[in-house]
This record gives sequence, C-alpha cells and structure tokens, in this order.
Amino acid sequence: MDVTLIVLCAGNSSRFEHKAKKQWLRIDNEPLWLNVTKKLANHAKFKKIIITSSKNEISYMRNFSDNYFFVEGGNTRQESIINTLKNVDTTHVMITDVARACIPKSVIIELLENRNNADCIVPTLNVSDTVIYNENTINRDDVKLIQTPQLSNTEILKRSLNTHIEYTDDSSAIKANNGTIKYIKGSLESKKLTFANELSDLKCLNAPSNNFFTGTGFDIHQFEDNKEMYLGGIKLPVTYGFKAHSDGDVLIHSLIDALLGAAGAGDIGEFFPDTSDQYKDIDSKILLKEIVAFIHNVGYEIINIDLTIIAQKPKINPHKQEIKTSIAKLLQLEKQFINIKATTAEKMGFIGRNEGIAVQSIATLKYYNWIKK
Repeated sequence: MDVTLIVLCAGNSSRFEHKAKKQWLRIDNEPLWLNVTKKLANHAKFKKIIITSSKNEISYMRNFSDNYFFVEGGNTRQESIINTLKNVDTTHVMITDVARACIPKSVIIELLENRNNADCIVPTLNVSDTVIYNENTINRDDVKLIQTPQLSNTEILKRSLNTHIEYTDDSSAIKANNGTIKYIKGSLESKKLTFANELSDLKCLNAPSNNFFTGTGFDIHQFEDNKEMYLGGIKLPVTYGFKAHSDGDVLIHSLIDALLGAAGAGDIGEFFPDTSDQYKDIDSKILLKEIVAFIHNVGYEIINIDLTIIAQKPKINPHKQEIKTSIAKLLQLEKQFINIKATTAEKMGFIGRNEGIAVQSIATLKYYNWIKK
C-alpha cells in the first residue's frame, strides 16, 4: 500500500508523573515506542514507517532497529508532524501517538479500507454520559471522542498544517481547510496513556524484565599546575588540577561512560564533544546531571556504582566520604550504593611519576519498574 506510518514519540511526558518517559517504559525488554510500532507493523504492510524522537534521544533510538526511519520532532505535536511529513512520499499517511499502546488490528484495517473515501479517516467513540457545555446540557449523540491513528491524504494534510494555528489532531486541521472527514468506529482498547494512574487500564502491556545491565568507564587526565582540582564534584585542597577541555573531573567523566555503557548509549564524547566551545571549562557536575536525567528518561534505574581511583597523589582516602556524598546526590542514589576504592600505581608509569590520575568505574542499571509505582 502507498501508505506511510508515523509514530509520534518526541513528547516530554510532562503530565505522566513517572521518572521514565512513557515512550521508554519497558515492555519485557522493548521500549514502549518499539512495542507499539512492531504491533502496528504486524497489522498491515506499510510502505515506510517513521518514528519521531526528541533531539536528545534520536541517536539512542537508532540502536534498537534498522527497520524504521527516524526523524527529529519539534516542540509541539504539530511541529513534529510537519518535520516528519517532509520525509513522506506516499499518497496517504497514518499518524498515531505512541501513548495509544493497544490499538486493535480491526481499527487499522478499517482505516486503510476507507482511505479513498475522504481526505481524513478518523476513529471515534460515542459518549455514554450526560454532556454539559458552558453549563448547558447538550445532546450526547452529537458528541464524539476523537482517537488516533488517523489516515490522511498526504498532500492535503501538508497544506492544512501550513498555518500558525495549532491543531490538536490531523482531522481538525483538514476540516478547518474545507477537507472531507469520514468517521469510523474506534475502540476502547485504543485508550490514550496520559496520566500515571492510567497504566493499569492498558491490559496489552507486560511488565519490564528483571534484567540487570552493567557498564564500565575509564578516563585519564594529566595534571596542570596553578589550576583548581575537582574530583567527584569536590574541590580538593591542592595547587594543581587537570589538563582538559572541561574542568577535567576524571572521576565524573569515567562514571558517565559507565552509565552510558550500561544503557548501551555510547560514550561521553557523543553527548559532549570536546570540540564544542559549549563545554569549554564546564562544571562536570552539570554533565553528569544531564546524563542521569537521560538514563531516567529512557527507562532505567541506577542500582549501584563502584569506582576505582588510581593516583600517586593527592591522597584520596581523606576525601572519600565527601566524594561519596557528592556522587550520591548527583545520582539521586543512597550513599550506601556508592563504593570508592583508591590505589596507587606503585610509582610505575605516568601515574607513578605524579603526572596524572586514572579512574575506572562500574555502573549497574535495571529497567524502571512502572508496575510498582
């Protein structure tokens, strides 16, 4: 069929009230966006499938599948659709929100069968309760609840969205531009997930697996005289620091790589390239906070951290507890789950010659358990 499927996944889940974004909740081992997309792809044979993603997550999304085309979304639903439609060359486009996780095959089939009967085909639900509008009772038979996915004529949808008016769905934009709409019967199973307490209504979703994920990180920096030293976010009382593009906090840099490794999300250089002036002399605590937010957003919880500091100087033991406290706060983790070991290089190599410090980190993650929240 000459139809492109678009799954919108660029939202920030601001009303969801969970640590993880809803598109990244794990269903067994799959993020929700992948679970939804696979099910829709099994319902019908689409010519192309496009996933919209937020800017910070699109590279990570690409790790999960080579079967889909990924597009950076915008600040609003409409912006995301406009961006994505630039990559659509089919006569029709079906657009759905990832928050509708349990769409039955029957709805998809009926949408496709009616694709030539109007400019936009829309599933709807009848209203069973009494309806009040502006304090007046109105005929509930005249009221419909609009659902997605919606199937549109691609060119008409593109023209309809070429406006400064923000529409909440595709059919509203097309109807406002004198397009034709056909309403079909929707499904209660296609309930949209907006708030945290609605998760229990989605019977098609399995709990996340109990797998654990381990990542390692390693970083090394040489000393630079007459510079402040920061290690684990703590300023140490010495007259030398680290030669680096940022503040050179070798412990935090190693820890970031361990966290990203456990999540399968690359390394620190992919997120904060040392060729960018944006990160010149930046406080590494800021970088770690961004990575912790990313780890939570994409559906993980941090379990524990093990750090090994290799240094001939300065002495690490007097500062261990302060560093632990700092790291625990940055990771939003209890201090007991942070371990720090310190050793020397036995005066061998550049570390033994007092030229720098190396840190090795190990991080353990698990999937965010949305069932228990």
